[in-house]
Amino acid sequence: MTFDGKSTYSAGVELPELAEDVSDIIGIVSPYETPLLAHLGKARRPAMSTVHEWIEDSLLPNFDQLNQTIFNPDPQTATSLTVDNGDRFQVGDLVRPEGFTEVMLVTAVVGNLLTVERAYGGTSNATLADNLKLHIIGNAALEGADAPTARFVGRVRKQNYTQIFTASVSVSGTMQAVRAHGIADEVDYQKQERLRELLRDLENTVINGVSPASDQQGSSTVRRSMNGISAMVATNQFVPGAGGFPDGGGVSGDGLTEELINAGLKTVWEQSSGAVDTILMNGNQKRAFNQLVDGQRQYGPDDDKYRNMVNFYESDFGVCRVVVSRWVPSDAVFLLDSSRIEVMPLQGRSFGYKALSAGGDSVEGQVVGEYTLELKNEAGHGVIRGLSLDGD
Repeated sequence: MTFDGKSTYSAGVELPELAEDVSDIIGIVSPYETPLLAHLGKARRPAMSTVHEWIEDSLLPNFDQLNQTIFNPDPQTATSLTVDNGDRFQVGDLVRPEGFTEVMLVTAVVGNLLTVERAYGGTSNATLADNLKLHIIGNAALEGADAPTARFVGRVRKQNYTQIFTASVSVSGTMQAVRAHGIADEVDYQKQERLRELLRDLENTVINGVSPASDQQGSSTVRRSMNGISAMVATNQFVPGAGGFPDGGGVSGDGLTEELINAGLKTVWEQSSGAVDTILMNGNQKRAFNQLVDGQRQYGPDDDKYRNMVNFYESDFGVCRVVVSRWVPSDAVFLLDSSRIEVMPLQGRSFGYKALSAGGDSVEGQVVGEYTLELKNEAGHGVIRGLSLDGD
């Protein structure tokens, strides 16, 4: 072709034969990752009803607390002790007060009042106090004695509710027919976008969802929604400085520390036969968590990379993977046993596309799915709340 000196400054006007320079890759800036769902993995089974139920059991507790402020004649020799739950004790129990070596023998139980033999076996007397924890070592039965009265803990039925997640797809016949940059099929593209949005919403709901106060199964006027992790973890809610945090803490509003993490892990470990293997937090607390080991890092003169990231945390109570999700509340860190958590669809209701009849020149449909959260043994999980934000 002969050079004609034309420029491309005004391509499309002077040179209408030039194709537009538009990339066939569409960039998405909105966050849609679901790290918690990816970590938990696929459910082993589906839910079979809109009310999903499971059964939990526990062993007889082997500890209790003193509920007594006055000891007669004094805290070191008193033999009449009032506890919170007298039915946890029986005659012949050997009991050790928390933090002491003394062992006491229970000789009588009437309601919540125990009669004990102090300094059993020549052990040293403890100084008892209100709310002191009492550990039941075990029961010493008499040879030839009749069988004791049967004791057991009743099984408990727990439940959650399924929640419907749906989004519509509507593409005009013309839009489906024309050629668009970066898209081979507009309907398929819209399906993918709506699915990303719904997966994002599912993860957010698994963390923060709440069921309605009444008519949880839903009705023509009440929407059915599931309880999330935040709503279901009730026993181990730790708030630094607010009387709800064992073994340390500081003042309310304190930032995340290794002492707080370890205290939470220890408390959950004491109450659960499992182990916390997941620490769930948002980006703000993750920055604070990374900084816990700042002073312990060392770099050589030839190192050209600076790493400030902790993805696994190993403590005396197990190895935990650190999972970062945007949807975790800014002041909270969750301590989870992932083996007791499942996000499951209602049978036949996993996310899928359902074509709808079109009322005109368009393609109509919806992406729909119905899911629930099964969180077993909520006392096997924990949450630290009231943490200050990074940099505050």
